[in-house]
Amino acid sequence: MSTAYYLGVDGGGTKTEFVCIDRAGEVRARAVTGTTYHLEVGVTEALRRIEQGVAAIGADLAITPGELAHVFLGLPAYGEDRIVDPQLHEGVRAVLGHARYHCDNDMVCGWAGSLACADGINVVAGTGSIAYGERGGQRARTGGWGEVFGDEGSAYWIAQRGLATFSRMSDGRLPIGALYGLIREGLALSTDLEVCERVMGARGMARGEIAALAAVVSRAAEAGDDAAHAILSAAAAELVLLATSLRDRLGFAAQETVPVSWSGGVLANQPIVRAAFTAGLTEAGLTSVTPRHPPGYGAALYARHLAREHQRVSSL
Repeated sequence: MSTAYYLGVDGGGTKTEFVCIDRAGEVRARAVTGTTYHLEVGVTEALRRIEQGVAAIGADLAITPGELAHVFLGLPAYGEDRIVDPQLHEGVRAVLGHARYHCDNDMVCGWAGSLACADGINVVAGTGSIAYGERGGQRARTGGWGEVFGDEGSAYWIAQRGLATFSRMSDGRLPIGALYGLIREGLALSTDLEVCERVMGARGMARGEIAALAAVVSRAAEAGDDAAHAILSAAAAELVLLATSLRDRLGFAAQETVPVSWSGGVLANQPIVRAAFTAGLTEAGLTSVTPRHPPGYGAALYARHLAREHQRVSSL
């Protein structure tokens, strides 16, 4: 039997990961490109990066895109723009040269990886935030409204509140804590007001660069900064709210065990947020589940799942 390859593409606000597995689930090739967040880089550039990653996988395995059994692409903000979505979908078809693929929001990658495609909920807290879950074939999401008026609990949201706290410390509305010095150091500021130019000026910071400042807020909290700790606690509470609201949307009964896992850098790399998040889940009657696989591998698992489902339906 010839080898069947299933490619998963996990698009994110910072990077895009390509993972290719075989029938047994063994990883056969990996590649990484830049973000495919079209709101930041544009549709043309997002598609160029997808083509770059697919080409890298093909070169590793010495195959063409046409030899991929199925491809799943989880792309940032997919499903949220009726003009852009078809452009991305058709652009992917041009890259692959066939129709054995499926595009969806990158939230699916986190769920498919953390719960191995089983019923339950996954909360994503990376550059942005969103929750996605499935129950008995029903699918739903909460959050993911973007950094302008949503993405609560995300790295961008934490960083934004960290910068606001820095400004309040600077002009005396809050006592100066560890966060103040760490922001000055992290952004190499010579004066406090220079933060405006650094973040919002002509050569200002991209979305991912701002989100990276969440790590500075975490360091400040670990150093005993009460204001920074309060930001992280509030982030955890927002992420728990994503899970509880999704539980209700999916119709889980009161007595049902609802597994909730997570993905994204905030919950993976910030112990203060993760501890408060898992404690909040327990208090809300949800069951926290350590992620089984990372989102990139989850995307590949979902590609294999879709191929098998297509075969099952075709055989009926």
